[in-house]
Amino acid sequence: MSQSSSPSAPHPEGLSMLEKRTIEAEILKEVYLTLKESHGEAVAKKTIAESVRRSAIEQARAFAAAAPGGTSLKAFQGVMPLWTKGGALEIEVKEQGADSFTFNVVRCRYAETYKAMGLGEIGHLLSCNRDGAFCEGYDPKLKLARSQTIMQGASHCDFRYTYEK
Repeated sequence: MSQSSSPSAPHPEGLSMLEKRTIEAEILKEVYLTLKESHGEAVAKKTIAESVRRSAIEQARAFAAAAPGGTSLKAFQGVMPLWTKGGALEIEVKEQGADSFTFNVVRCRYAETYKAMGLGEIGHLLSCNRDGAFCEGYDPKLKLARSQTIMQGASHCDFRYTYEK
């Protein structure tokens, strides 16, 4: 098991999540292209997807460890500004309660950034793939249902989080 950064600091101070994801994508782009060349597109995509999923779970564990008073949907909502910082996501909240948090993303600068980097074909693996995996690492009671994403061509992303008692 690898050591991760201090649980009290799950995210570098002052760095937006979009900036962090852009830095990660610069590295993962080269890994993806190298794997694609040596092992084919399917293996490259599968490897990126699994690596990002594992990373999301580990990062979520750090957020969970730092959650004041423990994990909850309210604590999860409290870290949302990291993902939206600097207009990275424009969201329309539909419902926000103790057991349910639903919103639509109507603009996704993550998708725009990955496309500009030439990573549109794997943007969903780099970003959208993280969302459900984050729930796994944060708290198994947190569930995400989503039927569409901007990254894969939809007009909006429909996030439906629920917190099981």
